[in-house]
Amino acid sequence: MEAQLDRSDQPQDLESSEPVLDLVPIDQLQPADSPRRAGEDEQHAQRLAESETEWPPILVRRSTMQVIDGMHRLRAAKEKGCHSIKVEFFDGSEEAAFVEAVRANIRHGLPLCLEDRRSAAERIVAAQRNMSDRAIAECTGLSTKTVGGIRRRLDQDSSPQDVRVGKDGRRHPLSAADGRRQAAKALTAEPFAPLRQIAKAAGVSVGTAHDVRERIRRGEDPVVPRDRGKRPKPDVRKGLTAPVTDTVVTAPEKGRKMKNMQARLQSLRKDPSLRLSESGRELLRWLHLHHRAQVKYPHVVDNIPPHLAAIVAELATQCSEMWRNLAQELEERASQQD
Repeated sequence: MEAQLDRSDQPQDLESSEPVLDLVPIDQLQPADSPRRAGEDEQHAQRLAESETEWPPILVRRSTMQVIDGMHRLRAAKEKGCHSIKVEFFDGSEEAAFVEAVRANIRHGLPLCLEDRRSAAERIVAAQRNMSDRAIAECTGLSTKTVGGIRRRLDQDSSPQDVRVGKDGRRHPLSAADGRRQAAKALTAEPFAPLRQIAKAAGVSVGTAHDVRERIRRGEDPVVPRDRGKRPKPDVRKGLTAPVTDTVVTAPEKGRKMKNMQARLQSLRKDPSLRLSESGRELLRWLHLHHRAQVKYPHVVDNIPPHLAAIVAELATQCSEMWRNLAQELEERASQQD
């Protein structure tokens, strides 16, 4: 989803992130491709017209002069007899503009109702099939589970995809094994290419690309054993197959991983650069709590009340996302040092 807000007139040496605004005649603007199926709310526009508070600029797609976000403000400006309005320009495709309209309308102003958000998610899934469930959930204000259900319903007659674009804007293979194979293929074609180039081509992290390169140098399979253990899991309800993200781990292997994690934690606790700084001690507390959670996992999960299962699952997903982002950032730092 290659789109961006206009920043072309902003000096590069300034640290300010203030948007570049233009005063545009109202009669040059076109109606929005709005996610609001019922159109604008007249009462909300009237309240804005009666307010003395300065409104934020509206968002407009430059190529078509179509309003992305701000139809209520535009209507209120017309009501007040204004001839122009402050605009922030957006450069991107029609699909990207619609995604931005949905995202903007759940953040401020008059929020989208649940049915409008569901309808918007359906349109985004249909138009941008490679956009991940998590990214769509973030911009529509729905849960990842809800977006996944919408995708399964719309994709019943479609061929499965191997890659999706996540919230970070990067391409991610649905299968870790496929991502590693793509990285190996890219490295075979260009052995001396920078790791960032390989990672981008394969849709994997820089750390994964680095690991694949080292495994190839040692003559090993670029796909690690844990990823080779992944296989499609049948969906009994619809007779479909869906990719499984959980790794098949045996009890002895799990025990070895726990001991290895405990040994590494003990080593980190002795490191002065962590032990003697507040941020370092905070990181050690996070890791210690995670280790304890793994130990207590079966007992705690078995006793979660059924009516709280969905809420806890969503919170757990958000926590895992934080750890994944942390891991990816640190992998990139490590590869840069290498």
